[in-house]
Amino acid sequence: MKPQGLLNIGEAAADSGVPAKTIRFYEEAGIIKPAQRGQNGYRVYGEADIQTLRFIHRSRALGFTLKDVAELLELYRNRKRASREVKKLALEHVAALDRKIAEMTKVRNTIAGLAEKCHGNNRPECPILDELGALAREGRGKPE
Repeated sequence: MKPQGLLNIGEAAADSGVPAKTIRFYEEAGIIKPAQRGQNGYRVYGEADIQTLRFIHRSRALGFTLKDVAELLELYRNRKRASREVKKLALEHVAALDRKIAEMTKVRNTIAGLAEKCHGNNRPECPILDELGALAREGRGKPE
């Protein structure tokens, strides 16, 4: 039997948006503290645990790494924190996102350029496959 006001892992998952398997992973990785156990030995979660899981869920949805999430949680819990530390983490994440966007834009433009060269007809000649094959023959996986 679980104490009043506590949720089992399935209920906590539904309420927080974090799958039960992921909750267990976060516990094992030390991102969250080990859950309390009911008399039956099952994990039980209180409102503070659910809020923490929601915080993690939102942070992950924004693309923060688990390392960043752990740091953000530590800062969130520390009422004496300096907001500059939080801002520094956020701006580092923005810079990483900008790098990824630049990489993806380069990939997108390469594929669009290859597609533009392809006639897209019933003939077997295809510059897209030719380019991919040339990279494979040269032992390169990425276009420059």
